[in-house]
Amino acid sequence: MDGTRLSKIERLLQKEVGDMFQKQTQGMPGTLVSVSRVRVSPDLSLAKIYLSIFPSDKGEELLKSIRTNTKSFRYDLGQRVRLQLRRIPELAFFIDDSLDYLDNIDKLLQK
Repeated sequence: MDGTRLSKIERLLQKEVGDMFQKQTQGMPGTLVSVSRVRVSPDLSLAKIYLSIFPSDKGEELLKSIRTNTKSFRYDLGQRVRLQLRRIPELAFFIDDSLDYLDNIDKLLQK
């Protein structure tokens, strides 16, 4: 599949999933979930969604909750992008710990 089309689909999914998480976390003060990256397989069967969760100590708990509700997220996503995509890919959620890694490197360099 064309790389330009894949990147457009990735951006669309990133925007819509990020919007969904923003609405979901409004009821949870002090918690921020953002979509840092989306990678879609060339056949559009799988979308790997990388989440940045703040504070990071709630990350595993929140990710477990998100993974148990993957089917409802996929359904809601399908309702949002039904006019742009025919097939809604399966969703796989991962924690993007690159910011924690950079923070750890900075702390080590300051010592």
